[in-house]
Amino acid sequence: MWEEKKLERKTSKSNGLTVSSLFSGIGGLDLGFVYSGYDVQWANDLDKNAVQIYKANVSSKIVEGDITEMYDEVPQSDVLIGGFPCQPFSLMGKQKGFDDDRGTLFFTIQQIIELHEEKPKILVLENVKNLLTHDKGKTFKKMKGILEKLGYVVHAKILDTKDFGLPQTRRRVFVVAFRHDYFGDYAFNYEYPEGKQLDETVYDILDEDVDKKYFISEKMLPTILSSGSGGYYSKSEIDLDIARPLTATMHKMHRANQDNYYRDEKNRSRFEDTTERPISSVRRLTPNECRKLQGFPSDWKYVVSDTQLYRQFGNAVSVNVSYAVAQSINRFLKDGGYDFNK
Repeated sequence: MWEEKKLERKTSKSNGLTVSSLFSGIGGLDLGFVYSGYDVQWANDLDKNAVQIYKANVSSKIVEGDITEMYDEVPQSDVLIGGFPCQPFSLMGKQKGFDDDRGTLFFTIQQIIELHEEKPKILVLENVKNLLTHDKGKTFKKMKGILEKLGYVVHAKILDTKDFGLPQTRRRVFVVAFRHDYFGDYAFNYEYPEGKQLDETVYDILDEDVDKKYFISEKMLPTILSSGSGGYYSKSEIDLDIARPLTATMHKMHRANQDNYYRDEKNRSRFEDTTERPISSVRRLTPNECRKLQGFPSDWKYVVSDTQLYRQFGNAVSVNVSYAVAQSINRFLKDGGYDFNK
């Protein structure tokens, strides 16, 4: 059962396992494993802003570059992890799957697995929940078949951030696979972490002092609160106890049927109106609140613009969930008598 509510940085005894991280972003998936005693020896991302944030807050062991051009630089490791690009399979995108160039990055993962004679013992891959049902399930069936041919026993389950101590609805599929030639049939015994009932809301993590720039102008408010236009309708709601999924495009301030907005009379009362831009009492989430909703630690350094912070937090894996997954793998190894520190 998941017991952690608020995660800060954790120092755990090494479990003796090395990790290579792909599509690392700002390190949401990586931190969960670091907190659980894994040694992330190499990480990679194409986005220079993500790399800058990762270096300032996680580790200098990240390399900026296109993994399709440098896949042969990935070192041999015990564990291979990665939240590979989700847009080809996302309900928010065009769902082109393998017809999208980003969708073919799964085959780059395949190349990396095949790179060394000693394949990773464990794989952990994260993506949007729609991966499991994309193209009537054919996409995931193909991925699973490839991993099985590579010798892995493959598990897949959708985990929701709100079940792991963070008031955000964020359903993501976590694929956890174990090399059958190493673990034998014990590989079938892996169990995902169990969540627990959420005991806090977004209101418990909202910032005390919020800058005027985060408030919506009176002129913009009707558009933000609109439930759609033309033939499209989706109910707009604000002041949700559990936030909608943070997105990589939330800096664009979509309607309230997609992004998160809150009334904040307390902070609004601190500001004077201007004739040019009268502001409402409704505001968007601050980057710092997005950090908290994704489980990143309170000592996080902000080294890029607000726009980039929104993008990177929106793209990130929730740290609480990655930590729970890493801990569940540790339990699996311990119960099976695997000690990599010997």
